[in-house]
Amino acid sequence: MEDLKQISSQLTQKPNALLITGFEHNEDCGAMLYEPHSEYAMLSSVDFITPVVDDPYMYGQIAAANALSDIFAMGGEAKSALNLLMWDNVHFDTAVANEILKGGLDKITESNALLLGGHTIKDREQKYGLSVNGIVHKHHLWRNCTGQIGDGLVLTKPLGSGILTTAIKAQEAFDTTQVTQSMATLNLYAMRIAKSYEIHACTDITGFGLIGHALEMCALDSKQNALQTLQNTHTESKSILFYTQHIPLFHAVRDMAQMGIVPGGSHENKKALSHKVSIQCDIQDDIFYYDAQTSGGLLLALPFSEAKSLVYDLRKNGIESAALIGEIIPKARTPIVLG
Repeated sequence: MEDLKQISSQLTQKPNALLITGFEHNEDCGAMLYEPHSEYAMLSSVDFITPVVDDPYMYGQIAAANALSDIFAMGGEAKSALNLLMWDNVHFDTAVANEILKGGLDKITESNALLLGGHTIKDREQKYGLSVNGIVHKHHLWRNCTGQIGDGLVLTKPLGSGILTTAIKAQEAFDTTQVTQSMATLNLYAMRIAKSYEIHACTDITGFGLIGHALEMCALDSKQNALQTLQNTHTESKSILFYTQHIPLFHAVRDMAQMGIVPGGSHENKKALSHKVSIQCDIQDDIFYYDAQTSGGLLLALPFSEAKSLVYDLRKNGIESAALIGEIIPKARTPIVLG
């Protein structure tokens, strides 16, 4: 995370009246108006990943769902996508590459977007993802830092995909159905259900883990890059209390973690963020909350009085792991409290 801050620290650009959010912020997408008086904003994002499962078609689905998720996390609808294929042609033949692209196209189509093309290069390590564009009404755009004190926090998918995909690579024996289906599930459906509620803030849980992305909701304002919250001072304007007993985890996650099967990125998240966290409950292991996710769920902040209704609607519509997992509270000793 600190490396990312250093890499981007010298990037500046002139102010532009069309810009809503850019790389200076830490939103899930860049957003800009089409033209000065437009009612709609264009959303842009890009993401690609190395294989997280053995099946190439499923890998393509997961990579596409992961990339499209940024559009949904800002309340938008996906409109177009470009393939990004870094093809390891030494270990994967054209049939495998074709299956990857088929999986991606099926998810693009499912999201009602269009595949417009793409770019392929040969690489020593297989990677696949999408550059995506979407649209959202400017007054219905969700930010990740605008949660309010008193909001409830709803999570739409279990945690632990980083640990379990590491276990898959290690060829550990367990039922992979739950985690692979979850990673391949579009956050589109949760977003559309949540649109009926007064959503104050939203983000999707990916590489920085639950705690890393929750810190974005503690930012002072939209101009504060969440990477700045990694400093030692508590500059956030509010804190988050997580109900650890209510946070859903994938099956087998605890067993794999006890065996020491945890990805390096999750350990790095904990090393970088643990000083921002206080623990007020009896928990055996907190690595799950730092676990780097692939195609994780949405974390939605909304009035607490509406949170349970949202969970009910999500579960009724097939998003069975949805749960009320915490609340935004007045500034505490640390920005994140595990309770």
